[in-house]
Amino acid sequence: MRASYIIAMVVGAGAIAWIVSGQFGDAPIAALEKTASVTKKRAAPKVRVRASMAEERSRQLVFLGRTEASRKVSLKAETAGRIVAVPAAEGSRIKRGAVIVRLAMDDRKARLAEAEAVLRQRRIEYQAARELSVRKFRSKVKLAEAEAYLEVAKAGRARATVELQRTVIAAPFTGVLDQRVVEVGDFVKIGNPVATFIDLAPIRITGHVSELNIGAVRQGMKATVKLVNGKSAQGSIRLVASEAHDTTRTFKIEVEVANGDRAMVAGMTAEISIPLAPVSAHKVSPAVLGLSDTGAVGVKIVAADGRVVFHKVDVIDEDIAGVWITGRDGALAERVSLISVGHEFVKAGEMVQTLPDKDAAVTKLGGPK
Repeated sequence: MRASYIIAMVVGAGAIAWIVSGQFGDAPIAALEKTASVTKKRAAPKVRVRASMAEERSRQLVFLGRTEASRKVSLKAETAGRIVAVPAAEGSRIKRGAVIVRLAMDDRKARLAEAEAVLRQRRIEYQAARELSVRKFRSKVKLAEAEAYLEVAKAGRARATVELQRTVIAAPFTGVLDQRVVEVGDFVKIGNPVATFIDLAPIRITGHVSELNIGAVRQGMKATVKLVNGKSAQGSIRLVASEAHDTTRTFKIEVEVANGDRAMVAGMTAEISIPLAPVSAHKVSPAVLGLSDTGAVGVKIVAADGRVVFHKVDVIDEDIAGVWITGRDGALAERVSLISVGHEFVKAGEMVQTLPDKDAAVTKLGGPK
């Protein structure tokens, strides 16, 4: 019995050893198969590429602006008085010197007549004193006194003349009476506003350009202005600010347009286009654009060694057929192998297999079929 027990135990131990060896003996083989499978899955992905050749492309700097009067003045009363006439209507075009508002003369005309009479008297007195002084019948002191009275009389007439002229408020230049704030019967004091007068020929369009683009804009450059109503006009840049706005960090640009027909009015939204020097650019589909890890816009190309390279780009123009891009700091070559399909699924530095753009052997996931 004891021997049979021993034999049974030996046989059982052998069986267990055989079973265990079967469970673990194939582990290296399974591991190798799994590694091979992973290696197969990690094979270089396939992407579609197309050869892109740079072309010379004209650039346009486009930004929004607002039309403004080239001159805008607030007309104010220079003397006190009652309004007796307002011959100019609001919104009307008025020539320089035309009357806008007239004040009552009151006694100003009489004071002018009085000043002129006093002046005539002082002239006679001075002439007489001068003749007597030449004949030694009057001292030089008396002559100087007569001359002083004459000058005072001249000043009095000048003041009376100016006071009378100030009863008429006229257009300082040819323009448009934008607003009148007084009516007949109103009483105004010195400094009270009377009207707002503007000049729309020429007219100015003001906009702001970013820090990135200000270096390309120069005074005197031509510009095209397009209004929201579809009308457009040609002008030139009259002002390029030398200091950025404190908050927006943008620079003020002013475009001046002749506007001889007064078709453009102040306060309208306008699109300003400034032609810039042509550059070498690639025309691509917007679908090939992507973002880097830092959020920069760019495209992915395949280098000569088969690795993916990400290039930051600037979009300089667009049309219905695509967008025109340039590499920042000239990093994008004249001829590149641009990834057209699958760029979303590969990273910079990754090895890829390339297929012609017309080949359909790329899955939606960017991996091999």
